[in-house]
Amino acid sequence: MGQATKWTSADMPDLSGKTAVVTGANSGLGFETARRLAGAGATVVLACRDQARGGAALARLLELEPRAQVMDLDLADLSSAARFAEAVASEHAKIDILCNNAGVMALPYCETADGFEMQFGTNHLGHFALTGRLLPLLLAAPAARVVTMSSNAHRFAGADPDLAGGDSKYRRWRTYGTSKLANLLFAYELERRFSQAGTSARSIASHPGYSSTELQSKGAIMSGSRFKTGLWRLANSLLAQRPEKGALPALYAASAEGAGGGRFYGPDGFGESYGYPTEVRSNPRSYDEDLAARLWARSEELTGLKYEEVLSGP
Repeated sequence: MGQATKWTSADMPDLSGKTAVVTGANSGLGFETARRLAGAGATVVLACRDQARGGAALARLLELEPRAQVMDLDLADLSSAARFAEAVASEHAKIDILCNNAGVMALPYCETADGFEMQFGTNHLGHFALTGRLLPLLLAAPAARVVTMSSNAHRFAGADPDLAGGDSKYRRWRTYGTSKLANLLFAYELERRFSQAGTSARSIASHPGYSSTELQSKGAIMSGSRFKTGLWRLANSLLAQRPEKGALPALYAASAEGAGGGRFYGPDGFGESYGYPTEVRSNPRSYDEDLAARLWARSEELTGLKYEEVLSGP
């Protein structure tokens, strides 16, 4: 995909007959991703933690597109991922597109329901568990795509993404970067495992650049800092691109014929902060296969999920 190609949602192919799941779809990038996928003909499942907000998002979406539903999913609770997968399987025979979009950023230290640090536990382990639970439905589709959302923040990850730091050494931005590096290691390793198993599924990574969403101010709000909350909101209004634009790399990865497995897509503008989707390169550590294998083994241990049991077939 060349830099001169200004791909937009108008270039999306017809997705009629396809089923898509989008995590964190009640607002921001997730809502825009769900809206555009539905607009292209896909049946879309909005996976949302907050059912009140999820219901409101569904109502907005149904005004535009009738092919949508909302289901409860809290990525900070592994049992919720299991229940969600069962609920989806009861209503859908396959999943063609899984957009691992939801995430938290730069929060004060807190833990998931299973005792993991919240950012690493939600952004990586939650999506690792969800994808594993949905794997049978993904493999039932002719050529499924798993799109995992990372961030430019992966470039300032901590020393070892096997485990995020505990309370005594917690650094909220470093830990966020670690979780986003883990997203990339997961996406690239999943593509390798898809290829080794001889499946037609693709695993692709994307990032939105600097896009205006609620994500940036959430940590400041939780910290009780009015100044930081206001600063983030001001920066978003002046510098960030709209969610409609920020969602384009994920939409390209989810739908474009040219989107390749194991690739990474982000904006084509200065510093990959804004612009139209293009293929980009992540940092060298994200391509470290030994590191990815260690992270994968640790993730299986923590979540209790073994992908090979599904990928190897009956």
